[in-house]
Amino acid sequence: MNFDLKRDAFARTLITAHRGVWGGNIPCNTLDAFEVALAQGADMIELDVAHSADGELFVFHPGMESAHLGSERAIAGMRAEEVRELRFRNYDQTPTQARVNTFDEALEALKGRCYINVDKFWENIEPVARAIRRHGMEEQILVKTGPSEEVFRRIAEVAPDIAYMLILRDRDEYSDRMLSMPLNYVGAEILFASEDAPIASREYVESMHQKGLIVWANAIVYNYRAVLAAGHNDDVSAAGHPDEGWGWLLDRGYNILQTDWPGMLRAYMQARNA
Repeated sequence: MNFDLKRDAFARTLITAHRGVWGGNIPCNTLDAFEVALAQGADMIELDVAHSADGELFVFHPGMESAHLGSERAIAGMRAEEVRELRFRNYDQTPTQARVNTFDEALEALKGRCYINVDKFWENIEPVARAIRRHGMEEQILVKTGPSEEVFRRIAEVAPDIAYMLILRDRDEYSDRMLSMPLNYVGAEILFASEDAPIASREYVESMHQKGLIVWANAIVYNYRAVLAAGHNDDVSAAGHPDEGWGWLLDRGYNILQTDWPGMLRAYMQARNA
């Protein structure tokens, strides 16, 4: 597979599966969850990276140890050998056989198959970059952070070639400047609570496209109080009103949509274009 994120995102809207596809007895951020997402037509897998006390990278959302593992200890406070003994819990809080995979295992499982968004990159910039290069997967990877001069400097030093997005809320005061920096800046992940936010407009998307940049929007709801796309989300869409959720986002022209329901989103997109 020939990977070129901007080329593919300009050609069609790409679907990102948030932590894979999980449910039943398959937990999120596991190799099985990633396989289900690819089977349902996801173009990109979003996964989280945490580090153990002795520096090994694992695929896990930091801070979710109690909910997902039944552990009151943070992975960051455990040795790698302790993390390997952990097992995910399912929706009924019953232990599964799914262990916490290493970042290396996830990269190898997805090599050559899809794009990968590495979340929590800003907490592990140097080790994540080294792992990506070790597997020769630079072209498959997308990383994102909030705006920070220190982060810009560190990425320019260790990952200037890896596709990079800023995470921005309501307005974009950075993209023009980012184009002149020694980074592979490809666009922005946008967050907005209101349709009236400047960053939510078609005009903003068109201006980004004119600069050769792409725009990522979120249909996911990880906390109903943290509104990411003015209510145009997975909950509305999957519960029977996709035109109000996914359709609104697609009509805005966003290049990448993140969802917890990639199979349903893929089917909806195909029906729209039928």
